[in-house]
Amino acid sequence: MHPEMLRELTAQRGVEMRARARQALLARMASRVRRANRRGHGAPDETGGFVLPAIPDYVDGSFHTELADDKAASEAGQAPAAHHAA
Repeated sequence: MHPEMLRELTAQRGVEMRARARQALLARMASRVRRANRRGHGAPDETGGFVLPAIPDYVDGSFHTELADDKAASEAGQAPAAHHAA
């Protein structure tokens, strides 16, 4: 096999192996966190009591009510209207 092809295949294999190792590490970390949370040893609340306010969907400050509008339309026997921001 040509040396350049061999080098490329080896580099590709290295990238794939590193990606698998990274995924395995993330899976182990997630498993440890879940186990710690089940045992009550989880990390304290990291938000510090900070709650994000609701962010309006539109520039005028209104909130997206597509689900409520669709439900009302379906109860009235009409087709739901399509709502798109852009």
